[in-house]
Amino acid sequence: MIKKRILIQETNILLTADVEPPYLLSFITKCREELKSYIRMNPGFQTSLEPLKIVETPLIVKMMGDAASKAGVGPMAAVAGTISQLTLNFLLNHDAQHAIVDNGGDIALKINKEVIMGLYAGSSSLSGRIGFKIKPRKKAMGICTSSGTVGHSISFGQADSVTVFASSASVADALATSIANGATGQGEVELVENCLAKAEEFREHLRGVLVVVGESAGTVGKIPDLVETDKKVVLGDLFDVY
Repeated sequence: MIKKRILIQETNILLTADVEPPYLLSFITKCREELKSYIRMNPGFQTSLEPLKIVETPLIVKMMGDAASKAGVGPMAAVAGTISQLTLNFLLNHDAQHAIVDNGGDIALKINKEVIMGLYAGSSSLSGRIGFKIKPRKKAMGICTSSGTVGHSISFGQADSVTVFASSASVADALATSIANGATGQGEVELVENCLAKAEEFREHLRGVLVVVGESAGTVGKIPDLVETDKKVVLGDLFDVY
């Protein structure tokens, strides 16, 4: 099993996989360059907080645009998850049977062994104490988290963490941003309830959501089993494979 860190400018991938195809770094670099080139010609793509109409573009731009349209957010909300998804697709096309691509906490995976992934939720007491038990699966899945209290990403809500499970990391990333934006109101319980109400709007595009605000939490849909952990780790940094 290969486990390595891939750093390419803003892209920070922790890769766990049973294969390491040639030209993987070149592929990720190419995706990034295609996106940067598109932004140079279409600067509004980088700054828009709403979905944009995308026509005849590189695949990375199309995937980001499609995910943004599903979630009702700007396309850059899906950038990290889309790079994770494209990287996973590249690995699967090179016969990977077990692969986890964690791009700064936005994860695309297809696994043949059970995996425990830890959750980081800021100052919440749940942070570092719980994780998700991800069972082997035949299809790929995206697991992405957004926060209004941790990190530098734009969020208009106050959730410590909103973790979305979806069929692709591109969509999960955009949905996590959109749902986290719904964490508004007074008090932890209201913030969680408003987040979950927002998540209900996207049930057709997601498998499940876990929302954490302080000492309160709630779910929509189906999420993996929760287990106790004893390490303070960012989602994806803890990969215990059984």
